[in-house]
Amino acid sequence: MRVFLAALVIALMAGPAYAQSKSIPKYGELEGKPAHEIKAEKEAEQAYQRSLGRIPEQKAASDPWGSVRNDSAPKVVAPKAVAKDAPAKRVKADGTAK
Repeated sequence: MRVFLAALVIALMAGPAYAQSKSIPKYGELEGKPAHEIKAEKEAEQAYQRSLGRIPEQKAASDPWGSVRNDSAPKVVAPKAVAKDAPAKRVKADGTAK
């Protein structure tokens, strides 16, 4: 009975593993795409390139808020760095130092 169950478990595990294996091409099978598919892809690529050539040149981008917006933005000044050499003393609410 144990042998039968062990064989059944192994058989059930082998099924999914076999299904995941890649099939090996047999003699005479072509790898890759057929010639008519390659030709169709080349024609589609050429048609795409021709359609890109027919797109008219774009004019300068229009900015409807250009007259309202200021060209020179205010400069932001970075805050000065605090020296980390001496730790700052904390003062309690009653005025004494910690």
